[in-house]
Amino acid sequence: MGTWRKSSYSGEGDGDNCVELAATPTRVGIRDSKTPTRATLTFPAPTFTAFLEAVKTARLR
Repeated sequence: MGTWRKSSYSGEGDGDNCVELAATPTRVGIRDSKTPTRATLTFPAPTFTAFLEAVKTARLR
């Protein structure tokens, strides 16, 4: 997996809990910043892109 990144909306420091993302050209990984070694979900990049578009356009309810 690529470099893990945390949302800029989550603030700085270790006390701010957030999800982190890492990407390769073909996959996107998601993990919980509180427990980064416990579990990572991975998705094909096109699937994750479609999910983000659905969230941005409020198609998910």
